[in-house]
Amino acid sequence: MKLIMILALLALTSGVQAQKKTSEEGSGKPHCEMMKRGEKGMGFSQQTTTHHFRLLADGGAIEIETNDPKDSGTRDQIRQHLSHIATMFSAGNFDIPMFIHDQTPPGVPTMTELRDQIHYDFETMDSGGRVRIHTTNARAVEAVHEFLRFQITQHQTGDPMSPPDSSAK
Repeated sequence: MKLIMILALLALTSGVQAQKKTSEEGSGKPHCEMMKRGEKGMGFSQQTTTHHFRLLADGGAIEIETNDPKDSGTRDQIRQHLSHIATMFSAGNFDIPMFIHDQTPPGVPTMTELRDQIHYDFETMDSGGRVRIHTTNARAVEAVHEFLRFQITQHQTGDPMSPPDSSAK
């Protein structure tokens, strides 16, 4: 009887361990690996910065700020990175997000195809910067929104997954 109870306890314990390992691999490890690639690809700590991805009626915005307003070094690295991103995206080059996410993000093929109809403008913010993305092409807007939704999910920012209702006043 003791042997049966011990075997049952061992089976239960190993099942819990297997479930825990699967859970960690399912969410923790891939996100951690993405964050490491992000630090390499962006050139600054992902832990000391905050990302936001805004969906707007005509496109959207990528915003990154340092968490410490006095950290001018990180602020300057953010600005350099986002300025570079605006130039690369304008040329249809999405190598950095593909490296960071270890895949081609949704929307990128269409954004590459329609690159001449999408505008990427770098803007400074007090603690970092922003890349404002805008277009008048409805297909391009949808591709930008797909790309930004993917970023929201991957970076776990909690940003809204749809643009603000422009009809609400």
